[in-house]
Amino acid sequence: MSQSGQFETRLARDEADLRASQRLRYQVFVEELGGDGPLVDHAQRLERDEFDAAYDHLLLIDRARDPADADHVVGAYRLLPPERAAEIGRYYCDSEYDLTPLRQSGRKLLELGRSCVHPAHRGGAGMLLLWNALADYVLAREIEILFGVASFHGTDPEALKMPLAWLYHHHLAPEDLRARALPPHAQRMDLVAPEALDRRQAMAEMPTLIKAYLRLGGFVGEGAYIDAPFNTTDVLLLMDTKAMSDKHRSFYTRRHEGRSA
Repeated sequence: MSQSGQFETRLARDEADLRASQRLRYQVFVEELGGDGPLVDHAQRLERDEFDAAYDHLLLIDRARDPADADHVVGAYRLLPPERAAEIGRYYCDSEYDLTPLRQSGRKLLELGRSCVHPAHRGGAGMLLLWNALADYVLAREIEILFGVASFHGTDPEALKMPLAWLYHHHLAPEDLRARALPPHAQRMDLVAPEALDRRQAMAEMPTLIKAYLRLGGFVGEGAYIDAPFNTTDVLLLMDTKAMSDKHRSFYTRRHEGRSA
């Protein structure tokens, strides 16, 4: 898709790219965050599942590494376009949320997931490049609604009550797009009364990815989902690209316009 200095962003081209992405995911989601799953390969250090074959895998490549290096992928995003979702008949999020409002919206959907960046490249240019590449992908396919689960580390709602309540009281999705967490693992988010909210604490405890979506005008579904195997508490993030303010939309359009100039 594009390259800048040390990095290149593109979709996975072959099995080597996919395995490098799964190896990065293992490092982040299994070794760092304590997750697991039925198809995780601990012997080869690969975090994978049954959805991988259906998704596009957007990669951040470290150009300083040999392409044959098993660790050449230092950032990843998993993307399920609508035509692929129709082929397999479901989304990853279906196991955690009732997506009926999204399906009935008639809007063009894109599911996002497994977003991760190598610890050495967090907070630098790499993540911005990955987001720019995502913007290109969204614009080229005229996507209207982006959605996917984002995770808090840990499964104790009490420890996460301030950021969860902040999301509920300030960033709840409109009713017509409000997917809801499925029982029996659904968890209420309104654990702190509005008058008792502490914005500074909530933002300090909010994962970086969720804050990034909020800055772009994102919303959350109703209810968190306790994902014990992955040792996370998940929220469903949604972003309506058509409803973005001019400020938010500029993030997407400036990259697109720059390419066509």
